[in-house]
Amino acid sequence: MTILVTGATGNIGRKVVEQLVKRGTKVRALVRKPANASFPAGVDVVQGDLLDVGSLRAAFAGVSTLFLLNAVVPDEFTQALVALNVARQAGIERVVYLSVIHSDVYVNVPHFAGKFGVERMIEQMGFSATILRPAYFMDNDLTIKDVVLGYGTYPMPIGGKGLAMIDGRDIGEIAAIELIHRQSATRPIPLERINLVGPDTLTGADVAAIWTDVLKRPIVYGGDDTAGFEKNLRQFMPSWMAYDMRLMSERFLSDGMVPQAGDIARLTALLGRPLRSYRDFATEIAASACPPNQARQ
Repeated sequence: MTILVTGATGNIGRKVVEQLVKRGTKVRALVRKPANASFPAGVDVVQGDLLDVGSLRAAFAGVSTLFLLNAVVPDEFTQALVALNVARQAGIERVVYLSVIHSDVYVNVPHFAGKFGVERMIEQMGFSATILRPAYFMDNDLTIKDVVLGYGTYPMPIGGKGLAMIDGRDIGEIAAIELIHRQSATRPIPLERINLVGPDTLTGADVAAIWTDVLKRPIVYGGDDTAGFEKNLRQFMPSWMAYDMRLMSERFLSDGMVPQAGDIARLTALLGRPLRSYRDFATEIAASACPPNQARQ
């Protein structure tokens, strides 16, 4: 039986593929440009696009379980609905879908609302599915590490409610575990939702304090200026996406991303080890950016 991974060349999709291969599972990766894809040996790489129905029909042939990951794009919702309908027609019953935590709370944020719509479709279509709802990806902060390291400021406006940030490697491993669990079941398992969170719920000040401790020099929190955040993002992403990110950050300030009781214990048991912490993440970034002789001082 084969597990198909969409979004396989992205940050999370690649980790899912690697974890599945590590566990001896037959994996097919759906990519737009196979010539540019690099995966572990044995991965079946197929060309396709989530809006190209013909390529999806070919890719889904012989697949038992689907990992559905959609990028944040204007037609994300349509992509997911097309993929799920084609999957159903191909006889695929088992799905793991990467949604987002509080998709039913951040209802004014476009990519949250879209993912909640996909969740409802998965449920109403009767798939045997796990809906993974990750909180803020620690890996997002790779994009601003130079600001932290070079200017002494943590610039993400994450506010004072707190975000239960999760490491992308933990997301990839949990997704692989759930895919194999669904695929190996002798009968379809009822739908369930799992919040994917890290071990600590951190405010902007908390994150700045971690960086201060790790780097052994002052790092300050840049504050809650969501308008300025949008303005900066517009320098390197489309205006609609920058605005989407601003709306998300405003919900960080008003609602946070706080785990439910039992979330951390559930994930720890699933992984069989502790979740990676933001301190671990920051320490790794600092070590990779610091010359070896300086690191020993």
